[in-house]
Amino acid sequence: MHMAWHDLLFMHWRVPVEALRAHIPRALPIDMFDGSAWIAVVPFTMRNVRPRFTSSLPKLSNFAELNVRTYVTLDGKPGVWFVSLDCENALAVRLARKFFHLPYMDARMSCAQHPHPNPLPLGEGVGVSYQSVRTHTGEPSAKFAANYRPTGEVFHARPGMLEYFLTARYCLYSADAQGNIFRGEIDHPDWPLQPAEADVQHNTMTDQIGLALPNDPPHLLFSQQLDVVAWLPERVTFDV
Repeated sequence: MHMAWHDLLFMHWRVPVEALRAHIPRALPIDMFDGSAWIAVVPFTMRNVRPRFTSSLPKLSNFAELNVRTYVTLDGKPGVWFVSLDCENALAVRLARKFFHLPYMDARMSCAQHPHPNPLPLGEGVGVSYQSVRTHTGEPSAKFAANYRPTGEVFHARPGMLEYFLTARYCLYSADAQGNIFRGEIDHPDWPLQPAEADVQHNTMTDQIGLALPNDPPHLLFSQQLDVVAWLPERVTFDV
């Protein structure tokens, strides 16, 4: 699958590893940085989503997505574990649930750029208004609304930096209803990251796992665009 991620905001909080352990298969060790696990709420838009050797279709290939994620590792390969992925594209939700074993959920969403009243240099005056309300039948409610924007120059994280730990992940892990673990490979250039600010009006995205986010301000990063290639997940085998 080819795709591009646009106007992405990473909102990260440091959380105790035991707050996440019950929600992740025991076969997957939770990754930690500086002695803590991390959880993120990540709003963005998907564009030009298409299988290899095909063209994108405007109504099917471009849509908003909002995920809640944390970090795991297996066999020395760090990756992402998704708590949930809210999406406004009903077809994408069904396909991702079936073929990627990911907890995609229907949502009513909007994402729009807008001029910021206090523009910054380097083109950082453009902000993003983002809203999402989960509508998926049988799933816990979740709501998110925020305005956000970049506030500084683009940089690339390097090994050893927190920003590298949070973003330099080239696979995802998932599990099917029988508890089998899958790994999906992902390839992309280094993230073009920027510091960011956000005005959050609603965020109940972690209520679904009973996790109250810390009162401390989140660690914020913005990325304007990243081109991505993703492969169908393959089942992970374990030595007995």
